[in-house]
Amino acid sequence: MPDKKFCVKVYGCQMNVYDADRVRTVLSSRGWQEVDESEADIVMITGCSVRAKAEQKVWSELGLYDASWKKSQRPLVALTGCIAQRIGENALKRFPYVRLVAGPRHIGLLPNAIEQIYEHPKSRLNLLDTDAREFHSLDFDSDNVTIKRENKFKAYITIAHGCDNFCTYCIVPYVRGRFVSRKPEEIFSEAEMLIKDGVKEITLLGQNVNSYGKDINLNFAWLLRQVAHMEGLKRVRFVTSLPQDFTEDIVDVMASEPTVCPSLNLPIQNGSDRILKLMNRKYTYAEYLEKIKLVRERVPGLGLTTDLIVGFPGETDEDFEASMNALREIKFDMVHSAAYSERDGTPAAKMEGALPMDLRLKRLMTLNELQDKITLEINQALTGKIFEVLVDGPAPKGENLLQGRTPSDKVVIFEGGKNLLGEFVNVKINSAEAWCLHGEILKTEVKN
Repeated sequence: MPDKKFCVKVYGCQMNVYDADRVRTVLSSRGWQEVDESEADIVMITGCSVRAKAEQKVWSELGLYDASWKKSQRPLVALTGCIAQRIGENALKRFPYVRLVAGPRHIGLLPNAIEQIYEHPKSRLNLLDTDAREFHSLDFDSDNVTIKRENKFKAYITIAHGCDNFCTYCIVPYVRGRFVSRKPEEIFSEAEMLIKDGVKEITLLGQNVNSYGKDINLNFAWLLRQVAHMEGLKRVRFVTSLPQDFTEDIVDVMASEPTVCPSLNLPIQNGSDRILKLMNRKYTYAEYLEKIKLVRERVPGLGLTTDLIVGFPGETDEDFEASMNALREIKFDMVHSAAYSERDGTPAAKMEGALPMDLRLKRLMTLNELQDKITLEINQALTGKIFEVLVDGPAPKGENLLQGRTPSDKVVIFEGGKNLLGEFVNVKINSAEAWCLHGEILKTEVKN
């Protein structure tokens, strides 16, 4: 039998990257060869459906296989992730080469399903018909398998699946299901395997990591401290937190455990209490500010980022100005901003007062211009300071340039040889842009 060849293409969040890496790991352990999509028998597309733009990108991607399919009946396509949960059945009907659709909760079924469509290319599998209330995990022998991943020195670990918060704009609970915590022993075992394989930084993932353990009589602060104490691990991060569940015991761990990085993504989503209530966000702006004050007092050098939506249905000029004032008052290191995007099936999609798209985009541009200035000011104030940086890869542009991240999660570009990859070096910051810092290595010796 000829070699079985596959390709994985990932669109969207870190959780999609994590899921795809686990599938490619199992396929490779079964003798599959990962190749470029032009050579693949099967292409697995793992897509995001949180925003309309991401979904449209995957639709366009699917259409690109028409020519090759008409010519050679290849490749077969497996559509997975959040987008499959939403559009999977329509994709099966529309594209003859889509032979498999599976949602985020079916990851444990994917390797066998992919092999099935390879052996029987005329078959079509719809795993969405499988009971999505049950999460089908993908486990393997950690003593004999190394998880494939893009970065050798950094890795993600999902600690929980789904979400129970039902923010009115968000489709996640509908495509990833209700909240389920992973067993701590599974998380620890996976972390040990990654550390053994050379990983020095682990990011704990979840739609709301702060909710970890509520369904198994544990809590996130406990888990974070346990992971921070794991031998051989140098750094721990976590995303994403929900303000109402970001509690003082988590701050205690951040403040007391050197392994836990002083970085936090705490989505505010809007600066107006009226809009926050319409979004079903269970906090006020004043309560959010109290959380920020607490963590900044306890965690020096904190890198603070957030998520913010403009143009939500009914958002007035006064509401938008409240978000602008929030940026001015809090001074985030970075804001992941977006114009509101309707998602069918969510309550917000049916709300009155939808804003014209050109107004949403205008507000987005105005907000981004303000935040770029704030970010640049923050970064320029770091000139002359020295940071310990994990060298995680070559810089995207420039010869002999490397890149890494500070503990507060700022990207730093500097000169250095490839022998430094995966090492910790002290870097002095010489200049700054809004999106990165530039510096030089102070010491030639590396820190393991």
